[in-house]
Amino acid sequence: MAFHASILTLYPDMFPGHLGTSLAGRALERGDWSLEAVQIRDFAEDRHRTVDDTPAGGGAGMVLRPDILARAIDHASPEGDPRPRLLMSPRGEVLRQPLVRELAEGPGAVIVCGRFEGVDQRVIEARGLREVSIGDYILSGGEPAALVLLDAIVRLLPGVMGNALSGQSESFEDGLLEYPHYTRPQLFEGRAIPEVLTSGDHGAVARWRRAEAQKLTEMRRPDLLAEKKFHGE
Repeated sequence: MAFHASILTLYPDMFPGHLGTSLAGRALERGDWSLEAVQIRDFAEDRHRTVDDTPAGGGAGMVLRPDILARAIDHASPEGDPRPRLLMSPRGEVLRQPLVRELAEGPGAVIVCGRFEGVDQRVIEARGLREVSIGDYILSGGEPAALVLLDAIVRLLPGVMGNALSGQSESFEDGLLEYPHYTRPQLFEGRAIPEVLTSGDHGAVARWRRAEAQKLTEMRRPDLLAEKKFHGE
């Protein structure tokens, strides 16, 4: 069964966005994965299609109403739907490659894009929404974050990337940042390709790449090495 994503949003025209082009777009046309954007406003009951209200207890901004969002979720993900329900939220767990791979191996996802000051906590609990963040910063809404999440997932789906091995040595796949890459010309502005990469010694190349990945990770993301050590890797 192909990966199927349902996006709940106030701005369905933002999808598929860049995912309608390049490898992801061709895979979408082939049916390797599918996408539907559900307009949350369609589930409002007043003539103004109001979806938000003032926050209980006072404060700035507006909050997405639980009853309206619940109806949208129930429409996109009826009882028995095996897909996980996600909410793109800056307070969620930080998106990392293991979660991306977990989702890519599943049947799809229902992704709620928050807006305003947030989403009523009761619908998060009642509909089992798993909150996911793409980083420690604030966006105008969950749509860009949902596109990032889908981009990371879709490229791992079978048949999407031209070379299946492309995803196996990338940053974060083994807990390290990716090693540096080089290609022709041999000499560029006085800088040469490292000799080991043109030696033909595959073992030496593999060792060099591993050492460079280790060095880059130590310099830029020591937290990744600390986590590997914590897990006994």
